[in-house]
Amino acid sequence: MLSELRATPEKSANLPMFESKMILLVEDDPAVLSAIKRRLVFEGYRVEIARTGPEALEQAATLSPDLVLMDVMLPEMDGLEVTERLRRISSVPVLMLTAKDATSDVVAGFERGADDYVVKPFVIEELLARIRALLRRLSGPEAGAAVSFADLVLNPATHEASRDGSPLPLTAREFALLEHFMRHPRQVLTREQIFIAVWGSTYLGDSNIIDVNVRALREKLESGGARRVIQTVRGVGYALRES
Repeated sequence: MLSELRATPEKSANLPMFESKMILLVEDDPAVLSAIKRRLVFEGYRVEIARTGPEALEQAATLSPDLVLMDVMLPEMDGLEVTERLRRISSVPVLMLTAKDATSDVVAGFERGADDYVVKPFVIEELLARIRALLRRLSGPEAGAAVSFADLVLNPATHEASRDGSPLPLTAREFALLEHFMRHPRQVLTREQIFIAVWGSTYLGDSNIIDVNVRALREKLESGGARRVIQTVRGVGYALRES
């Protein structure tokens, strides 16, 4: 990974769009931290640093970053616990950096509140693409247009969602997923279409990332016995329907 990060970067075509965004980089390895920070700064991001779990929580609460880049293996408190605690106070997008690529590890990350993950070793361009995709959904052309469906209301401008008047505590990824469904009600969306729209990538492969995130979103939408609105269309994908 470090060989990729230390390569001389070319000037980014995305610099003007995100030059004011703040990223909280949570990493305890000095070499990795330095390499990632240097490239992020070159790309135009403002970067703040945390080296332990407790420091990450303190920095997140104080600085209100636009995105948190979170290593899983941290001293004092691992990245999964940090993310879970962070979710109690913030819906900031969390991008996990992990050396574990087993399905159970990935699922654990999403269930604790992560929005996306990159497996080490990684190519820096992939990391940058994931960061841009997460940030793009917070500042895109539809970012301020509220939308409703049945008893669901979603307001991208305030990043608030509710069902039957009760707030929904969604992660940034869950929010983006629900927004995509609500902007395409009753349409059958394939997993590939969802992945392109919500993850900003064209390669899904054999990953079950869509199913994992839909399951997590459903748990929140159906809390308290509410009826299911995200329906499975077997062999195809999913659709937002009233029944």
